[in-house]
Amino acid sequence: MSLTDWRQLHGSHFENSRVLVTGGAGFIGSHLTEALIKLGATVTVLDDLSGGEEGNFDTYRAEAGDRLRFVKGSILDEKLVAECTQRARYVFHQAALGSVPRSVEQPRRYHEVNATGTLNVLEAARATGVQRVTFAASSSAYGDSETLPKIETMPVLAKSPYAANKAACEALMAAWSGSYGLDTASLRYFNIFGPRQNANSAYAAVIAAFAKALFADEHPVIFGDGEQSRDFTFVENAVHANLLAARSEKPIRGQVINVACGTRITVNELAAHMAQMVGKPQLTAIHKPDRAGDVKHSLADLTRARNVLGYEPIVDFETGLKPTVEWYGAVMV
Repeated sequence: MSLTDWRQLHGSHFENSRVLVTGGAGFIGSHLTEALIKLGATVTVLDDLSGGEEGNFDTYRAEAGDRLRFVKGSILDEKLVAECTQRARYVFHQAALGSVPRSVEQPRRYHEVNATGTLNVLEAARATGVQRVTFAASSSAYGDSETLPKIETMPVLAKSPYAANKAACEALMAAWSGSYGLDTASLRYFNIFGPRQNANSAYAAVIAAFAKALFADEHPVIFGDGEQSRDFTFVENAVHANLLAARSEKPIRGQVINVACGTRITVNELAAHMAQMVGKPQLTAIHKPDRAGDVKHSLADLTRARNVLGYEPIVDFETGLKPTVEWYGAVMV
């Protein structure tokens, strides 16, 4: 159940538009697909289900009818990517292998899927005359620079293969825009959270991992001292930014744009707050050593997002956290 009235924000712009959402059965991709369906678009989802599931369409599949086509496959399959891109006006490229720690363990696999897969998406979009490609970039590209807030003009300081992949894809987006006239936008997500985010993984994002522990009556685990801070961003803000980028009347030309709320909270504060929310304040966090590749602090500057996209956060942290925790309670209890 969306917190946002997408029609009120985006009107009829996407009505009858054909779009491709890579990774559209995943966490962020399924929320984006839902918004596009509500806005009257016809959506092809390409997903290999390595990180998503068809069940993520359940709440809006009936409404979508034949406007939603699911294709199981990989962005490494050039012919399949080309077929899915046919007649698409927009491509929302969300497909990727996620998780910083897992990328440290599997660097070659991450490069192949995230970087080469993105090349395939761009080439398909170029060949079929797509109007714009939006890309799910990552704030991990900023590394552990102590400068706050993070501004897009700061140098890339990738600390993990995952961050390096995402930064490489930003460069590809800019290059295809500059060389071939394919308009692109790289949206640097900051710690996106919300319903449907997978908690059943050793690499689960922190809010999902905390929820899984708390509903199992276990103490949440924090890697490091917990004073690391994050600009936690409810998923509908990422959806909104993608829609704004796609419908921009001005060329974006491969620019990198932060997508966040512009506020931060420490992981210690998050753990205590979530324990209170579920009525289990006695389940205090336990601490384990830092993980390789993790960054200390994250906070976004939103000036470019406002100037280029007209973006403002539409759901703040507290408003988004409540239905997120409730969703985990419903699926885990």
